Amino acid sequence: MLAMMATTAVILAAPEAGAAARQGRAAQTFEAKAPREAGEPIMAIVSLKSQKVTFYDADGWILRAPVSSGTTGRETPAGVFAVVEKDKDHHSTMYDDAWMPNMQRITWNGLALHGGPLPGYAASHGCVRMPYEFAEDLFEKTRIGMRVIISPDDEAPVDFSHPVLALLTPKPAALAAAPVRADAAAREAEEATQAADEAKRAAATAARETTSLNASLRKLEQIKTRAAAELAFADKAIARARTEQATVKAELLKEKIAPKAEEATAQLEAAKADGKAKLEAAAAAKDAAKAAAVKKADAAKAATDARLAVEPFSIYISRATQKLYVRRDTHKPAPDGGGEVFDSSIEVPVTIRDPDRPIGTHVFTAVARTDTGLRWTEVTIDKGDDAKDALDRITIPQDVLDRLAPTAVPRSSIIVSDEPLSSETNYRTEFVAVLSDQPQGGFITRKPSMPSADVAVASEGGWGDNGGGFFPFFQRSPEPQRYLIPRRGGQGYYPGQQAYPAQQGWGW
Repeated sequence: MLAMMATTAVILAAPEAGAAARQGRAAQTFEAKAPREAGEPIMAIVSLKSQKVTFYDADGWILRAPVSSGTTGRETPAGVFAVVEKDKDHHSTMYDDAWMPNMQRITWNGLALHGGPLPGYAASHGCVRMPYEFAEDLFEKTRIGMRVIISPDDEAPVDFSHPVLALLTPKPAALAAAPVRADAAAREAEEATQAADEAKRAAATAARETTSLNASLRKLEQIKTRAAAELAFADKAIARARTEQATVKAELLKEKIAPKAEEATAQLEAAKADGKAKLEAAAAAKDAAKAAAVKKADAAKAATDARLAVEPFSIYISRATQKLYVRRDTHKPAPDGGGEVFDSSIEVPVTIRDPDRPIGTHVFTAVARTDTGLRWTEVTIDKGDDAKDALDRITIPQDVLDRLAPTAVPRSSIIVSDEPLSSETNYRTEFVAVLSDQPQGGFITRKPSMPSADVAVASEGGWGDNGGGFFPFFQRSPEPQRYLIPRRGGQGYYPGQQAYPAQQGWGW
């Protein structure tokens, strides 16, 4: 009897010991598909708390699966991201060529969603592992730019309306006219490019001609100078002559030299007269080439704006920087390999009432058209004000609304956050923002994806001299921005600075 009791005690104790060992593990999540026909995924929400990922289309969730996020010290950062690259058979360049099948990258420093082993708890180096078959089935369904939200808790999009969102109501006439305007702008850009190329060639030809002309003028100047010097020598010889014989000799020399000097002067004056017209023509050709280049850039910008007008926009409003940023995917491949170029031609100050008070992090997404405009959803991943009050505090500049509203389309979004943009935000990403009061080990331990040297970034025209109206310019790669963010109910901290004692030693 005593032996049976002891055995029972051991059996009862074993689950308790197992539970203690699994402390901190999420409740088990199973793969699931919505019992309806699924649309295209608009966003994914990863719950770090429950170790699950859920994908949503315009009408709700469509796919759900367990995940394994970053382990202690290499935590997957909570924040707002977007898919920036897809690679079906990716191998890690950071971790011994580790296989990461059906990889969907969300930062260029190595964070991604991909297939991988799932032990039932956070165990990765910062990536979000999904079941292998789930990741494979998902891979063809998503696109570059799909929103990925990584939340500390369990969050889901909810239907949402607000006067600010109502300001982004598209106009049917503008939407209908947008493709026509884009085609016309593209033709104008092509014509401007051809005209600029012709003007550039004409200016180059004129420049070569003026180079030859200037060389001839210099040679004639030298001949005239020598003739004048010889004539002056003859005059001095006449003045110094003391005998009639010496005077006659000097005068004969002058008579011989004078015609040459006159001829040299006449040739120089004639060349200058003829050259003046050529020099003026060359200067005019140079000015015309500059004007054509400006017109080409303006036409390329107009063509890009017209083409992007029907692309989903993403607005990021940062309380930390007091700025509003807009990005759109150009669908142009990045010139240095990997991903696509994102247009970032709008960056303006924004007014936020009570700017010292936390506003939270909220993601508003236009998921579908309605009879009156767009239907929006909202996700909050960092508490501050609630979503309605957050939008109440913001005044979006009217010119931004005028530019975006007429052709606003589903998949457009507005992100409102206390956070500045992460240093990972660059020309090959949409917006990357991490929550500074959450562990970021798997983010901080990775090297920034952009070098500290100058890097080429997309202008409003795009990339290259011959890639459809794209031109490069250079800017410094982004560095971490340090803005004091008031922690709720306590001392302020800087993004990247440890928010809790447990994070001692972390930094950007």
